[in-house]
Amino acid sequence: MGKTLVEMTADIIQAQCGSTNMSTEDITFALHNTFKALQAIQTEECKLMQEGASTSVSNEISISPEKSILKNKVICLECGQEFKMISPKHLKSHGLTGKEYRKKYGFSLRQPLCAKSLSDRRKKAGKQRGLPANLRKAIAKRTKKKSSKK
Repeated sequence: MGKTLVEMTADIIQAQCGSTNMSTEDITFALHNTFKALQAIQTEECKLMQEGASTSVSNEISISPEKSILKNKVICLECGQEFKMISPKHLKSHGLTGKEYRKKYGFSLRQPLCAKSLSDRRKKAGKQRGLPANLRKAIAKRTKKKSSKK
């Protein structure tokens, strides 16, 4: 847990007293001014955080799902962060699964949640391993089994 404003003020003035010679009046004046300055900073920080929260909601709306998946990055439509791939761990931080995220933003359930360059690299590697040929064989087997059952 962080320090209170009074504790921070005391630490600052204590450090100042250690380096310069201060009278009781100087210490009182410095404590008062430092505390007021810290209060003003804290108030401003709270305002900025509240504004940031409201603008992050507007960021969700301003980025269209079609434009969130780019060549070298994908933008999370929940928080606006940029990734190579939106991982299940990141989606969990928003309380979503990949399926729920896709449905919420209108993506196809087969849409990869990664940058296009990464998706292309995976496709290319899959073709080099012969996955499409293996897939064709599996599909052919399924259709033979279905036709033999009828």
